[in-house]
Amino acid sequence: MEFIKILWKNKKIAWKLGKNDFKNRFASTSLGSIWGFLQPFVFMMMYVIVFQFIFGMQGDGGSPYVVWFLPGMAIWQCINDSIMSASSSIRNYSYLVKKVVFPVDIIPIISIIGSAFVSIFLILVATILCAVFGYTPNVLIILYVVVALYAFIVAFTRLTSALTTLVPDFSNLLGILMQLFFWATPIVWSVSMLAEHHTILKVVQCMPFTYLVTAFRQAFMGGNIITAGHGIYTIIFWVITIFMFIWGNHVFKKNKKDFADVL
Repeated sequence: MEFIKILWKNKKIAWKLGKNDFKNRFASTSLGSIWGFLQPFVFMMMYVIVFQFIFGMQGDGGSPYVVWFLPGMAIWQCINDSIMSASSSIRNYSYLVKKVVFPVDIIPIISIIGSAFVSIFLILVATILCAVFGYTPNVLIILYVVVALYAFIVAFTRLTSALTTLVPDFSNLLGILMQLFFWATPIVWSVSMLAEHHTILKVVQCMPFTYLVTAFRQAFMGGNIITAGHGIYTIIFWVITIFMFIWGNHVFKKNKKDFADVL
């Protein structure tokens, strides 16, 4: 695969620029990159305080809300931040496209790496807090989810980064779609609420976002969507991911030569 070869050949450049991407997001502030970790952490903690300690809500099976909520929100924060930043990355790095002979294919990866520092931090926070509440994680499932997570993000942004470059308005549409996906994914609500709506339940369960959120959550709470129903949801997830990558790769390669002209 050409994309994988290009990425492997330029992995050091992607890693170096990815680190700089993260630092540059907060370069004009006094606390610098600390804001990158502090903002999503406070956001997640506010949800926990409101829903667990004020409303007294519990997770599925009577588990503490913090154990049920944090893993799902950590994964969603990773998905949302990575997709939004990578999708607009080619426009943000337009100078590399227009003025330098540069492997354009790795630009979305640079933004994904830049977002990964906060994402991994949030995943670690969720893991530590769940362990504090006595919910020991299944490390193998966590590792699998991280691999599946970034495979999907790369596949998804291969398409959205090309579309955002060609049609700037697509970035605004994508922001709206990600908000809709957030509420359609069982992050702050339980999928068990759809037990009486079988068709909607199946659609929601087949969504890649639901698969990733549920798989990571179950790493702490038991259950295993990865092998459920003879692995049907895992098969659906990887079929969608591979399809997205093939489609996105086709669109990206076909229009890559026009990126400099539209920027």
